[in-house]
Amino acid sequence: MIRLFDTESTRFVVAGGINTIFSYVLYLLLLPITAYVIAYSISFIAGVVSGYTLNTLLVFKQPWTLKKLFQYPLVYIAQYLVGIVLLSILVGYLNINERLAPLVNVVLLLPLTFILSKKIIKPGVKHETIRQ
Repeated sequence: MIRLFDTESTRFVVAGGINTIFSYVLYLLLLPITAYVIAYSISFIAGVVSGYTLNTLLVFKQPWTLKKLFQYPLVYIAQYLVGIVLLSILVGYLNINERLAPLVNVVLLLPLTFILSKKIIKPGVKHETIRQ
C-alpha cells in the first residue's frame, strides 16, 4: 500500500487544505458583516496561526516554539501583500466573484509558502523536491 503521508510536501498540501477550508469558511462567515478586504484580513490572520501549528506539528514534525511562532508570520506578510493585491485585481478588474478569488490566491502562492515555511520551521534543511 502506498503511504500517502510519507513526504513533507504531501503533508503540506493536506494541512494546507485543512487550513484553507478553515480560513475560507471564516471568510464566508465574515463577508455578510464586513467588506471583503476586512473579511480576508481577519481570516488570513487566523489562517497564519492555524497554519503554523499544523505545519510545525504535522508537516515538518518539529517542536512548537515561541521564536518560530513569531518568525512564521514573516512568510505570510509577503503572501498577504501579494494576496491582497491579487485579490483586488481578481475582484476589481477581472470581475471574479469575491467568494472565489481567495481560492485563486491559495493555489498561486502554494509553492512559495511551502519553501518559506520550511525555511523557518526547519532551518538549515534544503527543501524537498515535490514528487509526482
